Amino acid sequence: MADHIHPIFDRLLQREDRERRLNQRSKVVWLTGLSGSGKSTIAQHLERRLYNEGYFAQVLDGDNIRHGINNNLGFSEEDRQENIRRIAEVAKLYVQSGLITINSFISPTRDIRQMARDIIGDEDFIEVFINAPLEVCEARDVKGLYEKARAGQIKGFTGIDAPYEAPETPALEVRTDQLPLEQSVELIFEYLLPLITFVKPATND
Repeated sequence: MADHIHPIFDRLLQREDRERRLNQRSKVVWLTGLSGSGKSTIAQHLERRLYNEGYFAQVLDGDNIRHGINNNLGFSEEDRQENIRRIAEVAKLYVQSGLITINSFISPTRDIRQMARDIIGDEDFIEVFINAPLEVCEARDVKGLYEKARAGQIKGFTGIDAPYEAPETPALEVRTDQLPLEQSVELIFEYLLPLITFVKPATND
């Protein structure tokens, strides 16, 4: 019988095998910030920026999580924690698959973000604080959520009647009230570049 064509034939594929094939290091970019701070818009443009440079990324946000895997969850404290737990577990699977995951979630407390970091792993978790003052986010109010929260139609809305705990030591802080979209995206992209660039292991050949 012929020898195995490739040395990994007789074992399960590993994360590094997938990273080598994709020519990238997988990471989780966790965008946190108030509603209206610009997380989702930055996530979408960052995904495209990475794609244009030959990287494979996947955005996880409320649109593709709350309407799918987490459509049975509400907005109680327990459900919000379970929401983030599931998201972190999905992101961990993506990391093992060699993909770069861009997570766009308010994730309002330090404890809840620490839980996500613990699940994903400290080396793979990149916390990015998308920072805009409450008054700026409320003035934008693209979805009309702040208006509903002020009117009492939405209870437990982060920034109005529920707290938001800003990261104390994020990997990166992006002030979207001071920077245009393109610069915000480029700031994150340039930070990520050395972390996601695949360097082939040295050989003794």
